[in-house]
Amino acid sequence: MRRSLIIASALCVCVLSASPAFGRSVSFRTPSGNIGCIGETTRADNSLRCDIRNRTWSPPPRPRSCDLDWGQGLNLGRIGRARYVCAGDTALNTGPKLAYGARRRIGAILCVSRTSGLTCTNAAGHGFTMSRQRVRRF
Repeated sequence: MRRSLIIASALCVCVLSASPAFGRSVSFRTPSGNIGCIGETTRADNSLRCDIRNRTWSPPPRPRSCDLDWGQGLNLGRIGRARYVCAGDTALNTGPKLAYGARRRIGAILCVSRTSGLTCTNAAGHGFTMSRQRVRRF
């Protein structure tokens, strides 16, 4: 009886954690490993953060409100413009490789991996293209 209760409880926890109401995390990286992304999808919203390891471009000046690492990547929401990351952690080295030419959807955000860089676009048509040589927000 006790064993059945433990198994039933474990199954209940697994079902609840897989529910879209609680969100779903997605992670991937480019084949070179230079860009890593982590996304979150819930019923109400979704977001994506992509960090880059090696780059020749520089982010804009650090805002006074950022006391952590600045500009190592970009955040993109379901509808707004991409914003530079202010964080003390990293999205690098996460998830499986997204092959060149492959696409990954995170809710309303679509990312495409190319040899020229990673492009992610949200439902409003905003997004970014990121590579070692340049970053472009649109």
